Amino acid sequence: MEDGQVEEAENCKEPEVAPALIALHPTQKFITVAVGSELRVFDLELDSAVSLADDVGGPCHSDSVRTIKFSSNGNLFVSAGDDKLVKVWTTDDWRCILTVGAEKRVTAVAISKDGLFVCYADKFGTVWVFGLDEAEENQKLKTKKPVALLAHYCSIITRLEFSPDGRFILSADRDFKIRVTLFPKSPLHGAHEIQSFCLGHIEFVSCMTFISSPDHPQGFIVSGSGDSTVRLWDISSGKLLYTCAAGAEAGLLESDGKAEPDTPLAPITDVCSSFDGTLVAVAIQGLQGIAMLNCDLSAATLSINRIISFTEETFIPTALGTSAKDYLWMVTGVSNLKGFDLPSLARVKVLSGFNKNLSNSAEGEGTIVEDSHLPGGEKLLEKLQGSLSVRNEAFLAAAEAVKTAMCNLLIKKSYTMDTREFRKRTRNDKKTKK
Repeated sequence: MEDGQVEEAENCKEPEVAPALIALHPTQKFITVAVGSELRVFDLELDSAVSLADDVGGPCHSDSVRTIKFSSNGNLFVSAGDDKLVKVWTTDDWRCILTVGAEKRVTAVAISKDGLFVCYADKFGTVWVFGLDEAEENQKLKTKKPVALLAHYCSIITRLEFSPDGRFILSADRDFKIRVTLFPKSPLHGAHEIQSFCLGHIEFVSCMTFISSPDHPQGFIVSGSGDSTVRLWDISSGKLLYTCAAGAEAGLLESDGKAEPDTPLAPITDVCSSFDGTLVAVAIQGLQGIAMLNCDLSAATLSINRIISFTEETFIPTALGTSAKDYLWMVTGVSNLKGFDLPSLARVKVLSGFNKNLSNSAEGEGTIVEDSHLPGGEKLLEKLQGSLSVRNEAFLAAAEAVKTAMCNLLIKKSYTMDTREFRKRTRNDKKTKK
């Protein structure tokens, strides 16, 4: 291929779309939605929108936010993304207390259980860590230099999670694996002891969560993938305990559960577990609803409970969240949607009764809450969704854009030698001079 042809092919790329994200404070005090470069926060206790304060001035982020997370006690919130900035916020007054510059775009974040360390992953497959302490939490934007904690060789890391007891940090990637690493007492010196690898997915791992119960406090891992399956794993051994073909069960694949080669038809976009460990909510691209899975930890099995369909057929969730309350929060939307004069769009829905042991109820009922009965009501919707007068076609287009973007980002591409050389010469992720 001639360089001109390669350059033309490279320049024909469509702008990357970023799916809408949602994060819940552990006690559901705050609801946060990220769309594009915007962070939208609503305080449910005060029934009011929250204004974020960033001492650097201007917007919180200058490019798409790709990952958001609360700390386990809810005192801290972290956001990061394509502008190569990791921002740490205190939820007492929603001020940015620390901004850390990354060398490459950030794809995942996690906060240690004790709240002393923040970890983030970049598109090159490296997990970095920097420390927080009580003194620094009261200072403004103090500079921090992160250090490398661990790495997945040249593989985009899609999710970071700490185990419920804080002993392990889990990192999932586009090369179908989950790595379970012992989180060291001195993480600034690196994490060198691997506990296990969870191997079994045949496409990128897109999401994961922990699930536990009083009888199984050590917990298990539940993961979703581009292969349309949800899998249950043992943390210590990495053993695959059960595979649920969620895409096929939801009717999005052929009866044999297979998709076209290299084209996942129904990637899992997010998973979320109830607090009693008996139920897992699954968001699947193309499903205008939520798949509910029963989880029997004693038998180590996952099974379809039912599919909850939305009356609003254009709602295809991109992210899920829950808290100590009985609600499952869902969001759909994207930024940079081609063909629509919309910088970003988002739609929020809530399922009630998620943490009330739906799997054992007689009718397994969970109800989609009407907008007029949502916690926070119209104020919440106005803050988290922005404009409400968005055509249905936009949300259908958004769902397709998210699906395409996930596959383009996470499925490895094959390049000719000429194309590889051209990409090396024109790459724009070189290290910046300090």
